Amino acid sequence: MNVRILGIDPGTVVLGYGIIELKDTLPRLVELNVLHLQSLPSQQEKLREIFLRVQELIEHHQPTALSIEAPFYGKNAQSMHKLGRAQGVAIAAAILMGLEIHEFSPKTIKKAVTGNGNASKEQVAGMLESLLAFNFNTRHFDATDALAAALCLANQLSTPDKIQGPASSWKKFARQHPDRML
Repeated sequence: MNVRILGIDPGTVVLGYGIIELKDTLPRLVELNVLHLQSLPSQQEKLREIFLRVQELIEHHQPTALSIEAPFYGKNAQSMHKLGRAQGVAIAAAILMGLEIHEFSPKTIKKAVTGNGNASKEQVAGMLESLLAFNFNTRHFDATDALAAALCLANQLSTPDKIQGPASSWKKFARQHPDRML
């Protein structure tokens, strides 16, 4: 099974992205970087650039799924609004390109990578370095957060029972696991 996943940590100043490939459920880093958007003069231009760059990433790397961090409620409603727009534009670009969309809360992503939903960005980056045997330039935690989002989905894809939930009956189990039936 070869699957490519594009992970995105949305932002209108810096947008992080990470792409992994699963070969027999083992993740391999394909690309990790950030888009710097602060030089663009308006929100409209930033959103347009996000849309176009996400499409370019998809065209170049051919992922089958997008795993994106959901905006979290903070004290600044304006920041949350801008993050929501960046997320929406990235999702729209991925939908247009035919990707499956998966959205995870920051806590879910951190827990999937470190085992702790309250882990720091440094802890997430450190665990990613260990898991992928790669030394990241940790100046850009937006990129490692995006990579963590991709790995969160990869973990779920490699353990489908967690996605579907436990079977509450034999009949449900049989529907979820036809390959295990005689």
